[in-house]
Amino acid sequence: MPLMEHLRELKNRLIKSAAGVLVGAVIGWFLYDPILEALQQPVRDIAQRTGGISGVNFSTVGSPFDFKLQLAIQIGLVISSPIWIYQIWAFVMPGLTVKERRYTLGYMGAAVPLFLAGVWIGWIVTPNVVRALTQFTPSGFSNLIDGREYIDFVTHMVLFLGLAFLVPVVLVGLNTAGVLPGRVILKAWRITVLLVFVLAAVAAPGADAISMFMLAVPLLALFFAAIGLCLLQDKRKARRQIKAMQETEAIADTPTSREDLDKF
Repeated sequence: MPLMEHLRELKNRLIKSAAGVLVGAVIGWFLYDPILEALQQPVRDIAQRTGGISGVNFSTVGSPFDFKLQLAIQIGLVISSPIWIYQIWAFVMPGLTVKERRYTLGYMGAAVPLFLAGVWIGWIVTPNVVRALTQFTPSGFSNLIDGREYIDFVTHMVLFLGLAFLVPVVLVGLNTAGVLPGRVILKAWRITVLLVFVLAAVAAPGADAISMFMLAVPLLALFFAAIGLCLLQDKRKARRQIKAMQETEAIADTPTSREDLDKF
């Protein structure tokens, strides 16, 4: 396919993805109030515990609108994830063989529910992290959280966990392609654990150990689950190779000519 056709195809896929995010953001605009109510509850609990004032604070006149728009877009990204994930697959698909298309379609089919599962767990985890971090507010003190910082906190937690759940898809896909054997991945577990904690420390919205661990633990669980799947897949490949070799040797030992038959 010529370069200009690739660029036109990319533009069409980006437009469709943006349209899906826009529709999801419109839905997110109407879901703003119940979602914000759920996000504010852990912050409100601080006031009951400390006797002070707590809440999400808007520091400028335009901050409430900006906050609502940003949260609506984040909701739209989650709602429209099946659309933009499919557009990624559809853009890559023309350059693949029929067998590779089947594999990638299966991986994309697994990526959507895994991403949504990670987002859902992030949604459950985030209030607990907020409670854990704000419980150190001294009695009688106020805790007014900037709205932009709070939405960044929620976005980091939810989307990072959503992406973390895609780790098995990537590792198993590379293993299927023969790029990464399971034993090679397993040998690198020490380095991987270190990198996961470094990545979690960078991505963690707060400079604290609790949020870092809340991000790192799901990643490590998914990493070792992917290793198990890769090792099982390697065993199946080895059995198929042994079976193919035995069949080849059996065919080689079978008399196929008149001279071979005469020998018997």
